[in-house]
Amino acid sequence: MTKDEKHRFQRMVDLGCIVCLRGGWGHSQPEIHHIRKGQGVGQRASHDKTIPLCPAHHRIGGYGIAIHAGQKAFENKFGDEQFLLEYTNQLIGA
Repeated sequence: MTKDEKHRFQRMVDLGCIVCLRGGWGHSQPEIHHIRKGQGVGQRASHDKTIPLCPAHHRIGGYGIAIHAGQKAFENKFGDEQFLLEYTNQLIGA
């Protein structure tokens, strides 16, 4: 990981979960999610195509809450990965 990538990750950690932030639920300690759109099966995006998601919104929240439990339902509720990536980039100044 490059110095710039580490800096990006730190800014996302400081920001917190982008879904919780947009929902007005305050800061939630995030995990870094590599967006999947445009990637092949079993591949993940580069470190500059990442968004901060708390564990509930990333992997353990269940269908419609966690992106890994049902991406379409998650995106219908919270916005698609590209929208959340652009919003994250705007907030962290990337």
